[in-house]
Amino acid sequence: MPRRRKSKHHNHQKVQQALDEARSSKKFEAADTVEEDPPSSSSSLMKEIPQSSSATDTTSISQVSPRVSTTTITSSGAFHTRSEDSEDEEFSCPTEILFRHHVLSDFLAAEVKMLERFIFSRYLMKKPVFKENMLMMISEIHHEQFAEILEKASRRIEILFALDLKEKDPNRHSYELVSKLKLPNNGRVNSSTGFPKTSLLMYILAMIFLNGNRATEEELWAFLSIMGVYPGKYHIIYEQPRKLITKDLVNLKYLEYRRIPNTHPPHCEFLWGPQAVAETSKLKVLEYFAKYTEIDPRAFSPHYKEALREEEERAQAGGASGAGARTIGQEGSHGQSTRVSTPSDV
Repeated sequence: MPRRRKSKHHNHQKVQQALDEARSSKKFEAADTVEEDPPSSSSSLMKEIPQSSSATDTTSISQVSPRVSTTTITSSGAFHTRSEDSEDEEFSCPTEILFRHHVLSDFLAAEVKMLERFIFSRYLMKKPVFKENMLMMISEIHHEQFAEILEKASRRIEILFALDLKEKDPNRHSYELVSKLKLPNNGRVNSSTGFPKTSLLMYILAMIFLNGNRATEEELWAFLSIMGVYPGKYHIIYEQPRKLITKDLVNLKYLEYRRIPNTHPPHCEFLWGPQAVAETSKLKVLEYFAKYTEIDPRAFSPHYKEALREEEERAQAGGASGAGARTIGQEGSHGQSTRVSTPSDV
């Protein structure tokens, strides 16, 4: 077996092992998918999310029958799903479902949960978040622990959606969620409404890097299927994954999608696009992937060494960016404090 093929096989096994470990700990219980037709009330996703802490914890959406055909949100913000075989089942608000698979065990869990839902609801409404409003979302007895609660809430949002909570105006103590990559509409890509797509792109970039800096179309969809993302099914967050990946992200030059020479029948592969190279780095996507799977990025050696070497070369070439808006809750997976900032083109 040629050396390159062996190396590629080893890289693929490494990625698969990391995903299997994450899956076994139920970190990949993403929202269930439905058929390719979009929800009949997609615009209702943007209605204000309820902020009451008395919302009833209901069955996970992943337990719904796979024959689900439509998913809508009521004016109160509740999920309604209708299938061919069952009557309507009501679920709690969308962020409740999206965040549920990251379980918190400490005594501040309820406060963190309330705050992250509130912050994300402001993102959906495209409105800033003020400290005084965030303090109103948590119990007065926990106000002294506000910084800790905010750090945990922002970190969970970062992991799930690749959005960073940045302090927009220090004088007014206002914050906003900002996409890690400069995707259109602050991560939403095709519309000014809907959920951010940045996390999917970050996962794909990490997978390509760990797979030898290229991934066949078959390898990519096998990877995404573990997350509940399939080419022919509508996804509540990523909507139409095939179009998003093979057209939108390719047209935006975050991904390169090309035919593999001398393959019959023809096969295609994905590589990093020039926009991804300009806006992020191997170290950043590896650390993001490591945060999600809760695996130390150094476990991906020699990829981690390669990423560090590239980061050093960027810094020496003058690629280190200047000071920017303060980012909340950013800490490297291996315990080092980091500031998420966009490196200059190399």
